Amino acid sequence: MLRSALLAAARSANVRRIVTANPLTGPVVDRYVAGTSAADAVAATSALAARGMHTSLDHLGEDTLDAGQAADTVNAYRAVLGSLGDAGLAGRAEVSVKLSAVGQSLPADGEKIALDNARLICEAAAAAGTTVTLDMEDHTTTDSTLGILRDLRVDFPWVGAVLQAYLRRTEQDCRDLATAGSRVRLCKGAYAEPASVAFAERSEVDRSYVRCLRVLLDGAGYPMVATHDPRMIEIALDLAARGARSAESFEFQMLYGIRPDEQERLAAAGHRLRVYVAYGDQWYGYFMRRLAERPANLAFFARSLLGRG
Repeated sequence: MLRSALLAAARSANVRRIVTANPLTGPVVDRYVAGTSAADAVAATSALAARGMHTSLDHLGEDTLDAGQAADTVNAYRAVLGSLGDAGLAGRAEVSVKLSAVGQSLPADGEKIALDNARLICEAAAAAGTTVTLDMEDHTTTDSTLGILRDLRVDFPWVGAVLQAYLRRTEQDCRDLATAGSRVRLCKGAYAEPASVAFAERSEVDRSYVRCLRVLLDGAGYPMVATHDPRMIEIALDLAARGARSAESFEFQMLYGIRPDEQERLAAAGHRLRVYVAYGDQWYGYFMRRLAERPANLAFFARSLLGRG
């Protein structure tokens, strides 16, 4: 119930105004969002690289219905990719792109515009010497996103995909994408979805995640294991060991600001650990989904607003 309410609030303009206007919100958001500018994102990347970690940078924004705003997002990605290259950090960082932020939701030719814009970002990534991963959003965009992924991989075979274990279709999608050279990030999922397309119970989602992990780790691709769940981490390590996978043949991914001690532990143990670093001023939807994922995040937020955080 609480998770559903928070996910609904993530799309509420009224709640957005209340939360973003509260001056006490800023310090809490800073725990999960690295800053507003490309310079902030590069600084966070540099700090994490110094501790042996990689990053995936997400310029926040989604569901744009304005072609000019979509173009601005493309320019923001091109700028941060240029900065990463100039700073010598391209080997430590990639970018994650929500297609709805670059035109996918536009009423006229949205898919074509999103493909063209994503191609521009991929070209900038290639010039900088790094890669792009296409974020996955709610289930209504899954087929469109995978279609754009296929088109991009013709010229940029390294473009990464994201699959969400709470969707009933995902195990088959994992089979389709567990091919040589295919980079696939597996997460549990963070959108409100109907029971007809998604598992509702946590235990069902966990079982699906393990099934999908098994497919990806048994396959020929490069799995990106995105989880903060200690059980899923141990299961992934066990499956990788059984399959004699090297530490360079897969990676763990976690969100900026969540379980930083575990991030340090995995990196220190020799595992490749990538931190998903969000930045930009359009943080509201991303922030609310982080609160919905774990009750502890919401408790931290409430304590901070009450002056006890």
